[in-house]
Amino acid sequence: MTDAVKSNDDSRSGIQVIARAAAILRSLKNESDGLSLGQIADRVNLPRSTVQRIVGALQTERLVIAASPDRGIRLGPEIGALADSARIDVLEMLRPYLVELARRTKETVDLAVFRSKRLVFVDQIPGTHRLRTVSFVGENFPLCDTANGKACLAKLSDTQILARLQEEQPSIAENAAALRTYKAEIEMIRSTGIAFDRDQHTDGISAVGAAFYDLQGDLYAISVPTPSARFHSHEKLLINELSRTLALIVALEIFRAN
Repeated sequence: MTDAVKSNDDSRSGIQVIARAAAILRSLKNESDGLSLGQIADRVNLPRSTVQRIVGALQTERLVIAASPDRGIRLGPEIGALADSARIDVLEMLRPYLVELARRTKETVDLAVFRSKRLVFVDQIPGTHRLRTVSFVGENFPLCDTANGKACLAKLSDTQILARLQEEQPSIAENAAALRTYKAEIEMIRSTGIAFDRDQHTDGISAVGAAFYDLQGDLYAISVPTPSARFHSHEKLLINELSRTLALIVALEIFRAN
């Protein structure tokens, strides 16, 4: 065997071991009582002897520990230390994109996170127009009649959407024709990624919105609200700039569109 062939074989073997170790660590997620070597082997579809060898190496690095003498293996303290080091400040990461979007549109830009049944505003970049919209960090908003809310709804299941409508907008949920129209709007948002609020939540204010997830599964939404009189003449610009911003955020690979 030549040195080159041996090097390639060693490389493939090393990659395989890493992949197997990762699979073992994932199998222990949310298993606070631990798993036996046999249970781990069944979950990752590997021989028990292979699992035992890899678990031994992971124990040496404190990536896994013995849960108790009779409860097998669980994730170790080093996993928590690594997770803390890798934790990303989402607001700090997103703020430059919000600032640039506000600069390019001259409009207020809001960032909200979906919490339980409402949207909570977590950041805002004020617009530069004399007449502009203002909300407050910490303020919460409904989902069904706001641009950012509908953008979030489009990420949820139809059952979840109906539940929100029944609570927030029963007149739509209980009217077959209105419900069909609303569902068609949600499907359009799912297709384009852009949602609209045309004087629905607040008379005289319109907005575009888009939503995305972080890697932890939290759902965020960006919206650009404007006085409705200005919205109608700037709608295309707002759509284009919000779409551009969303693409840049998703390209960071720590956020995802779906």
